[in-house]
Amino acid sequence: MKIDGSCHCGAISYEAEVDPGTTSICHCTDCQQLTGTAFRVTVPASEAQFRLIKGEPKIYVKTGSSGAKRLQAFCGDCGSHLYVVGAGDGPKVYGIRVGTASQRQDLVPRSEKWHGSALSWLPHFESVETTTERQ
Repeated sequence: MKIDGSCHCGAISYEAEVDPGTTSICHCTDCQQLTGTAFRVTVPASEAQFRLIKGEPKIYVKTGSSGAKRLQAFCGDCGSHLYVVGAGDGPKVYGIRVGTASQRQDLVPRSEKWHGSALSWLPHFESVETTTERQ
């Protein structure tokens, strides 16, 4: 599926080819804090299938509890989170923040990660596979 999107102010835009069936929810505490809400929704795109078409994001390097470094890309003007990608060598997979995609209505989560850290007041999402790790 071809998608396109942008930050809130429109300074940065992208396009990508994604498999909508790989859209997921993450409940880890890093995602809760980073987004300022209960979870984040992401769809992956390979490096070959992701392209910035306007603007250049700011990058924040976050070292996870595993020690892995992740590059968090956001708009320096409006602050919208656009994607995350691993640092270092090897193939890159862009975790596109679904809220920035024009086609977000069609990117329905199929799995939940770090469900052990999910906030207790969240409703249960039907037909979504969960993993129960806690972070």
